[in-house]
Amino acid sequence: MSNVVNPFGQVLVALVTPFTADGEVDWPGVEKHIDDVITAGADGIVVTGTTGETSTLTDPEKLRLVEVGKSVSNGRARIITGGGSNETAHAIDLYRKSEKAGADGVMIVTPYYNKPTQAGILTHFRMIADATDLPVILYDIPGRTGVPIKYETILRAAKHPNILAVKDAKGDFSEVSRVLNQTDLLYFSGDDANALPHLSIGAAGLIGVTANIAATPYRQMVDAVNAGDLTTATAAHKQLEPLVRAVMTHVPGTVAAKYILHGLGRIGSPRVRLPLVGPEEWEAAQIEDEIDLVTNIPGVDFSNFRPDRNAAAGGALPQVHGTTR
Repeated sequence: MSNVVNPFGQVLVALVTPFTADGEVDWPGVEKHIDDVITAGADGIVVTGTTGETSTLTDPEKLRLVEVGKSVSNGRARIITGGGSNETAHAIDLYRKSEKAGADGVMIVTPYYNKPTQAGILTHFRMIADATDLPVILYDIPGRTGVPIKYETILRAAKHPNILAVKDAKGDFSEVSRVLNQTDLLYFSGDDANALPHLSIGAAGLIGVTANIAATPYRQMVDAVNAGDLTTATAAHKQLEPLVRAVMTHVPGTVAAKYILHGLGRIGSPRVRLPLVGPEEWEAAQIEDEIDLVTNIPGVDFSNFRPDRNAAAGGALPQVHGTTR
């Protein structure tokens, strides 16, 4: 495991952004949800990431989410700003403003859609890291961006003093091991199903979607791994397995997480912003079938689970649409 001090936390929640039924940010709901996940064991919160619907948040909303996160956490958890942009200049501007808003770190996703070369990816990362004094997590998720951060690029990026970590959603464990052996980078699991495998080979923690619903077992898993107690860590992994499947396999994780959180009465609406839509009837049924298999997860009582398929249907067009400029 890296000798670098971890400035981000170990159990990081990729926070959903609660919306009202008409698609506006539910600011009281945001405050409540942040407090809930910190109380449940999160020591880091990633706002405005993929799960937070960064693609359809405006820049003012993104900055206010940082400010609200800092206020609610009150030193109990680190607030990391996620997302970014596929335009380097815009990303630099957004991260500089996020730093002024109080962010404790930034997570930079690989530029998406324009499919840059590895040289372009590296330049993008370096220029953003040069523009802020905050510690940086690189987000490697080729399934969404269209391009991976190749092994050689990660090694070169690791030489930048502000680039301290990688969120890995590729699941190439042999590559993770190589990077951990050859750099001081911290690794965070970016795939909920792979949290324990990542931790077992030296990852510093996880950045999870399912942790919006159940942060406590992830806290137990990380603490058990740190204590060398694989039995307890494996038990937490097994408890979480059907819930992870419910969240991550049938619809986008954001959609499922909001559907479940609303069914538990923890957010006021399951609404997402277009082009995301709520689960169709058959998808909702699949999610509910998985939930029926969930038992004994600390901090979550599914006996009171009351999903509302009508409330989740469709997607919203907010009054101020999600322009990022």
